[in-house]
Amino acid sequence: MSNRHIHLIGICGTAMASLAGMLKARGFHVSGSDAAAYPPMSDFLAHIGVPVAQPFAQVNLEPRPDLVVVGNAISRGNVELEYALDRRIPFTSMADLLHREFLSEREVLAVAGTHGKTTTTSMLSWIFHSAGRDPSFLIGGIAENFGSSFAVTDGPEFIIEGDEYDTAFFDKGPKFLHYFPKSLILTAVEFDHADIYKNLEEVKTAFKRLVNLVPKSGRIFAWDGHANVDECVAKAFCKVERYGFAEQSEWRVSEVDHQPDKTSWRVMRSGQPWAHFEFPLAGEYNVLNATAAAAMAAHYGISTESIATALRDFKSVKRRLEVKAEINGITIIDDFAHHPTAIAETLKALRTRYDGRRLWAVLEPRSNTLRRNVFQHELVQSLRLADRVVLAGIFKSEAIPEQERLDPADVIAELQQQGTPAELHSTADEITAAIAPQLKAGDVVAILSNGGFGGIYEKLPARLERGA
Repeated sequence: MSNRHIHLIGICGTAMASLAGMLKARGFHVSGSDAAAYPPMSDFLAHIGVPVAQPFAQVNLEPRPDLVVVGNAISRGNVELEYALDRRIPFTSMADLLHREFLSEREVLAVAGTHGKTTTTSMLSWIFHSAGRDPSFLIGGIAENFGSSFAVTDGPEFIIEGDEYDTAFFDKGPKFLHYFPKSLILTAVEFDHADIYKNLEEVKTAFKRLVNLVPKSGRIFAWDGHANVDECVAKAFCKVERYGFAEQSEWRVSEVDHQPDKTSWRVMRSGQPWAHFEFPLAGEYNVLNATAAAAMAAHYGISTESIATALRDFKSVKRRLEVKAEINGITIIDDFAHHPTAIAETLKALRTRYDGRRLWAVLEPRSNTLRRNVFQHELVQSLRLADRVVLAGIFKSEAIPEQERLDPADVIAELQQQGTPAELHSTADEITAAIAPQLKAGDVVAILSNGGFGGIYEKLPARLERGA
């Protein structure tokens, strides 16, 4: 590729920031811009020396770059996109450039699904790395074992998180259709991304198309716990192996033991005892994620012993049940919440890890699904798993048509009617002021958002340090 200066519009998205790092590792001159930068990707970009211009402006494309990568959050009307179009600057999408520059000559192992793909991709990458396989990888988060979301190596495999979100303003298909995997993990299929998918059928169609890209010589590892997954893999041309709790599954999980500092379980392979695993993570969903990663690793010839060692040493991913602070006996957790099912699994995991402690759920409805009323009742049921609930105002509520918008007051009212103490506060500052005096030693506060949440991750600990 002859282009030397590549500019990324919307660089602070996880995948875009990772691509920036990968391009820099390949020797390109990389610049980028965004409306606002926040951790962890802003810290990551600063660490690798990629400048981020804020806000969007024409001057950010001067001197003229050789190529512009347009992030999938960028729409017509963006000043930099309009400038690039007017001046005929060549442009592409993250997914297309990734395929052309990094994936086309590698064996691609993809992890896809509505939930769990970031953690599963991180586990799989760590297992391959620990086994000396030197994989390249791209993860939708910062994997703590690597301190990075990507690696570009000389190994034959490229492990990638397959995102079902759309590709760019000029390519509305899912990003994962650019990746052409040889092997695939499919964790779950639910309705999500309500801004781009009209219904569950459209979501299933996207995953069926991904399954259809896996060659006959490939392999699919699919969760056995949901009919949507069954439907999506039913017409695969390659062999499909199931993992989960079903007796007939190739990789059957049993004897899950949740302890305060670790989780352990056994796996049966084709009905025979195969492995005993443990790791420091909490939650049944993480057991399933790890089992999927272990199954694919075994398919690639990695020994059970190597897999077990890697899982014992696996740390986690930033913003996935991440302990942000422990102050005066109060534990503050950051989790990347985007869907009622994910919220429920997060709260269940925290129950197993912090048994007997009062659990707070502090939620910012920020994802394009949570901001809508499509799952309003399901959200209530998920939040009821907490002892206390605090709901923030909807992020950029004006962007959602009123008839489609989540009604936070109704969520609070329904929670209260069902016996869960709940309160509504518009901003991070208001939430901090309201709940800090109520917190006491032993409380666990799960802050749930897929964005910066007004700096609450820093503001609440600071308030507690000063004394509520």
